[in-house]
Amino acid sequence: MQENQSHAEMLVSMTGKMVIPAEEFAGSSRLHPNGKPKGAFRDSLRKIPNFRNFLSVTLGLSFPPLIVWLVVSFSHPLTWIIAIVGMALAQNRLFIFHHEAAHRLLFSNRKFNDFIGIRLIGWLTFGSGSHGYRIGHIKHHRNEFGPEEPDFILYSFYPISKSSMIRKLLRDVSGISALRIIKPRFKQLKKARRLRLTISFLSGQISIAILFWLFCSLTMYLFLWLLPWACVYQLLNRIRAISEHGGMTQSSDRRETTHYVKQSRMAAFFITPFNVGYHLAHHVDMLVPSKNLPILNKALLEDGYITSSRIWPNYRSLWKALVN
Repeated sequence: MQENQSHAEMLVSMTGKMVIPAEEFAGSSRLHPNGKPKGAFRDSLRKIPNFRNFLSVTLGLSFPPLIVWLVVSFSHPLTWIIAIVGMALAQNRLFIFHHEAAHRLLFSNRKFNDFIGIRLIGWLTFGSGSHGYRIGHIKHHRNEFGPEEPDFILYSFYPISKSSMIRKLLRDVSGISALRIIKPRFKQLKKARRLRLTISFLSGQISIAILFWLFCSLTMYLFLWLLPWACVYQLLNRIRAISEHGGMTQSSDRRETTHYVKQSRMAAFFITPFNVGYHLAHHVDMLVPSKNLPILNKALLEDGYITSSRIWPNYRSLWKALVN
């Protein structure tokens, strides 16, 4: 990417190669022309299921210690492999909770929402426990692929060559991508805010390491917490992210910024827990809690906002198309 390129030039050269021009949609009794839900339907969708989310978060937080217990109890090479992958899946689920909290949709009480989803989960899962992710993510929603899009490069250039995709995936599984994420945290530490965030980030990981040290060993922190995040979670995060926006472009019509992929139980288990796979519905109305995204998604299909021409039947078919 050339530094002197304007944003408009980057859009033309780097995005949009997988966009299907959006069909005209006049709206319906439930939906506005831009797909957003109307009136009573909208109000019903935006109710946050506090008790259900509390159970989901409690279960999600219990997965990491359960995985550690299984390894301690059944120490076998196959158990370790399953545990490393399982821990990355657990970290992925926790990050999705963090994403939900960033939208203030995890709990209706904002202080509790931020304490659990931002301060605690966001802090422990390789974050700083601050609102930095929320600020960047809202910019993403307000104008996908816009000048302030935090993940512009991540979604750009698709479809790409097979060799290019292999290089990206190798950077993920080798830990290079994780290193690139962590490295900026240790720059500009003379600035008070940067130093404070870095200290907070380190304190989160030191806290996790202490728990491992107390209940098993520091070696397990490296192999059952750090390694899964650095090598497996990064892979999961990339394939989910490019499945959401890879090859799309800036547009006021969310059908041209976001892919639609038909969901399955297997995809939900491995890649898109907590209904995050209903991503077009999420971008149509980012104030709809995850529990109700399937309901909004169904309305978008039934009322004609999403047509058959833009439905990817599964992730495998989309991934093939992302590689030219």
